[in-house]
Amino acid sequence: MAVEFFPVSRIRRLFDKLLRRLGIGGRDGLSPASAVESAYARWAPVYDWVFTAPLIAGQRAAAREANRHAGELVEVGVGTGLSLPLYDPSLSITGIDLSKPMLARARDRIRRKKLKNVAALRAMDASQMDFQDARFDIATVMYVVSVVPDPAAVLKELERVVRPGGTVIIVNHFASGSGVLAAIERGLARFAENLGWDPLFPREKVLANTSMVLERESRHGPFGLFTMMVFRR
Repeated sequence: MAVEFFPVSRIRRLFDKLLRRLGIGGRDGLSPASAVESAYARWAPVYDWVFTAPLIAGQRAAAREANRHAGELVEVGVGTGLSLPLYDPSLSITGIDLSKPMLARARDRIRRKKLKNVAALRAMDASQMDFQDARFDIATVMYVVSVVPDPAAVLKELERVVRPGGTVIIVNHFASGSGVLAAIERGLARFAENLGWDPLFPREKVLANTSMVLERESRHGPFGLFTMMVFRR
């Protein structure tokens, strides 16, 4: 009888139970963009509770990098606005997200924290941004590229809306090649639609779909789960 080195089947059962308790299930027949929007509408009420601890280290790293620069910043996939208080007050922030329920929570956060530097929050598809060319000096894109249906289109839009010489900061989890983390990712992959992100998303998909220059990258978060990539536009 085969013995699992890592209890992937147990992880699957635990996630099944969690998703049932949260009322988060698949939505057959939806377009990819609508499926993402639906998934995050369901996550919105518990997003901060579930994701603050694992995601905050990457958000802080991205904000520190952004705060080294000046001008206008767009945060793509701003969600509930967890990262908004981390930006320097001198930056002018525009946040976009596909999920209106997430944006509603971000607006509440702005009011509670009295954030004066957030210029706008807009419901928008990251693959079809409604901004003029070279509008922004900086873009932060945290935990987004493995979520969107067409990451290549999002990268193309980032190149369009960030000015030449500007900075694009991507934070994401990328698929592990082997080991325990790879086993966990394979176990989570069957929940990709429910979770709203792809645990098996490869780093190479970012590099293959942009002409921006990768200046540096670093690992962050619990167990180094997340990678920050800093690009020069």
